[in-house]
Amino acid sequence: MKTLTTLITAATLALGANLAMARDLGPDEALKLRDAGTIQSFEKLNEAALAKHPGATIDDTELEEEYGRHIYQVELRDDKGVEWDVELDAKTGEVLKDHQDD
Repeated sequence: MKTLTTLITAATLALGANLAMARDLGPDEALKLRDAGTIQSFEKLNEAALAKHPGATIDDTELEEEYGRHIYQVELRDDKGVEWDVELDAKTGEVLKDHQDD
């Protein structure tokens, strides 16, 4: 029983650590990163996301820091009403994920 308790505790701590590795960045912090040249302009990042789905519109955006990397998340709706989630490396503009929203 002691071994099981230890395993459960270790798993809980590991999960909590993983959740703490991603954090949302507020507008002020995002603007500071942009102004410092740490991340690309939001216009360029939005253009990169929209290039994946021509004719789509942006519903929402969010900047997160995950494992020391800045990730720009864009929610799009294409001209057929399909929702897409696009994640970009905010420093390089590289598309990391592009999938249909569930």
